Amino acid sequence: MTPAPEPGGFRQKVLRGGRYLVLRQAAGLAIGVGGVLLLTRLIGPANYGVYAGALAIVTFVADVARLGVEVYLVRREQEPDRFVYSQAFTLLLLGGAAVAALSVLAQPLLRLWFEDERFITPLQALFLAIPLVLICQPAFAALERDLDFRKVAILELVGQLIFYTAAISLALLTKSVWGPIVGFWLWQTWLVVGSFWAARLRPALVWSPVLVREMLQYGLSYSGANWIWSARLLVNPLIVGRYLGPESVAYVSLATRLVEVASFVRTATWRLSIAALAKLQGDAGRLRRAIDEGTTLQVLGVAPFLCVGAIGVTWLPDLLGQSWHPVIGIFPFISLAALTNAMFSMHSSVLYVLKRNRQVAVFHLTCVGLLAGCALILVPAFGLIGYGLAEVGAMASYAVLHRQVTRLFPLRYRTSAPWFFALAPPIFVSLVPLPYAPLLFVPVVVLLSLTRYRRILARYFRQIRPRAAEA
Repeated sequence: MTPAPEPGGFRQKVLRGGRYLVLRQAAGLAIGVGGVLLLTRLIGPANYGVYAGALAIVTFVADVARLGVEVYLVRREQEPDRFVYSQAFTLLLLGGAAVAALSVLAQPLLRLWFEDERFITPLQALFLAIPLVLICQPAFAALERDLDFRKVAILELVGQLIFYTAAISLALLTKSVWGPIVGFWLWQTWLVVGSFWAARLRPALVWSPVLVREMLQYGLSYSGANWIWSARLLVNPLIVGRYLGPESVAYVSLATRLVEVASFVRTATWRLSIAALAKLQGDAGRLRRAIDEGTTLQVLGVAPFLCVGAIGVTWLPDLLGQSWHPVIGIFPFISLAALTNAMFSMHSSVLYVLKRNRQVAVFHLTCVGLLAGCALILVPAFGLIGYGLAEVGAMASYAVLHRQVTRLFPLRYRTSAPWFFALAPPIFVSLVPLPYAPLLFVPVVVLLSLTRYRRILARYFRQIRPRAAEA
């Protein structure tokens, strides 16, 4: 293994790694958007819905089956040696094999739930790839410990290119769901081979009960709250798929993907906030001010892109065909939920930094429970729009998150709330007849007419420009 970085070069290595991750995210977004639009056009809503629904289920199961082992490897105080990495490899290989075997036994239950045979075989094919998804984690953990984000970025980007090249090529030939499924297998195979080669790891099959217990205790304590949040992935395939079929799963999946692209700022700033807030955890006053500032920045960083996306999504039927028109109706509701999540993301960051994982888990459980419960009631009653209403209903869970943070210190939303309520209406521009659509922008115009809010924008722009020049 590469030795730990020298103290003098640590900062440069972090900054260089951060630059690679930013470039990887930008390139990944471009490849992902272009690839998914072309793929969906080629295979159609039904096939894409089958693949997207199966992938969501497999992604959730794989997240749980990781058992937090990669977190243990990255955060372990002592540098892991070859035996530790080999034990992690062995544990994840056994876990992946167990999940793959259980998926075969669970086929009767899956058929009973879905009542649609089109889901079953593709889902089984992706389940059998879970061992590949898991066993590359030790190699990626080794690269992250060495701060070698350049190799991480290259591996991920090449994997993404392999997936879309294979999926689109096969889709051109077969027009079926098997294009992305074969692409997924090739993608995961590349990640396994490439990551172990890049990390110079040669794992062996070993077993140490003491080390396994240590890995599981640390990993499970950290990952529980994230598993609950990942359960959101199941609502679309298990509820929308059951009641409305694979086409509707495709509409929700594509709309969600487009919202994720439009709200990329939310993901980047959340990752940075954990490191930044960790330095303030001993000062409640500065933490409170950081949340007040962060909520405003998140809203201003995410909402404009969602508004642009709401306009751009109206062109989707021209790009993909009229069969994709329902995406226009569901996009605004998912966007509003994403904007709300962005506004409250700093709250969960603070709780994580203060090691209050249980409170985060309670919020996650409330949010996922509301989403699933509302979907069970509203999707059969109102169809696809019922899922959108369920996303809005789940927003009530953020009151729980607010309450948990205000038990630590008081919070005010004097700046972020006006921006939120002014920028939320334009997200629904695609659902309003053209003569009335400009009315949705009136709150923004009113807010910008006030000197205080113009000064806030000017201050943020001044803060951003020097950093951009420095970069």
